[in-house]
Amino acid sequence: MAEPISDHGTEGLEMASRGKGGTRAGLRRWLRRAFLAAVALAAIPAVLTIVYAPSFVHPVSTLMLKDILTFSGYDRRWVSIDDVAPLLSDSVIMSEDGQFCFHHGVDLGELRGVVDDALAGEATRGASTITMQTVKNLFLWARPLASVRKVIELPLAVYFDAVLSKRRIMEIYLNIAEWGPGIYGIEAAARHHFGVSAKNLTRRQAALLAVTLPNPYERNPAKPGPGLRRLANLIERRAARSGGYVGCLD
Repeated sequence: MAEPISDHGTEGLEMASRGKGGTRAGLRRWLRRAFLAAVALAAIPAVLTIVYAPSFVHPVSTLMLKDILTFSGYDRRWVSIDDVAPLLSDSVIMSEDGQFCFHHGVDLGELRGVVDDALAGEATRGASTITMQTVKNLFLWARPLASVRKVIELPLAVYFDAVLSKRRIMEIYLNIAEWGPGIYGIEAAARHHFGVSAKNLTRRQAALLAVTLPNPYERNPAKPGPGLRRLANLIERRAARSGGYVGCLD
């Protein structure tokens, strides 16, 4: 007498097939949600850049937000670029980004140099422009995943430069840059380190503040060591001859 044919094997195949289909559908849903989240995150700096265009808007940096959330407190006194000694802006450009008035957010020449050095196995130098530092301070982070941040930072800097004037970019940068623990912006920095307003900075004080920017936790413009004084001497001379390099701020 013939045994009845079992359907268990067929049911198992159908269940396995449904399981694979469910896994693929779940993966598609996850990817779709991840994509939408990425678009939403990208839209935040894009929208905020437009919000920050008017001069009456006073943006804060991510570091300032961190100080607020951790109850650390900070000193920042927003000041119009009209009330900053031109010598300070000139010194910052000559120290941080000599091509600021000519590039479109990213200095391609410097960037190519960094890539060439990396491919040759040599130590790479910094290629961040003032615009790149501004978008990093406003929207991004310093560490960890600095390489991932750079990938986001480059297109953001180009967009930021396209939307805002060079003068507005410099104004925002000077008001969110960190010049010491909890000291943000040039007005707070000038008063903290030299006891004067940003408008009354001398050529020497401007140069010392400019060369402090790359490492404000270890460099003190009010008590410069021999190395910092030499750098300030160099920037002071360059700022005095800056001419067309700073013309976009006029």
